Amino acid sequence: MSKVSKRPVIRMPTAAEDKAITAAAKSDPDAQPLTPTQLKAMVPLRSLRGRPKSENKKLLISVRYSPEVVAYFKSTGEGWQSRMDGVLRQYVSRHSRSA
Repeated sequence: MSKVSKRPVIRMPTAAEDKAITAAAKSDPDAQPLTPTQLKAMVPLRSLRGRPKSENKKLLISVRYSPEVVAYFKSTGEGWQSRMDGVLRQYVSRHSRSA
């Protein structure tokens, strides 16, 4: 037999119960209902998850560098891969102008 439990039944409040809940919320200064402006500003949590999307998407590739190059950039601390990307970008911009 399956051990999956049945979903609980969700019972919506009646109009009278809803009115009582709203009145109780309005009387509590620490639990005020959201204003229409606040509700409009809300976004689904799903859209806030993860790292923000970059305008400059990078490609995932596999490349081999000499140990000295990797050791140097790693010795510069956290963010060494971004610094390495910056150096390569500078190289590309300098050499693409003269071409």
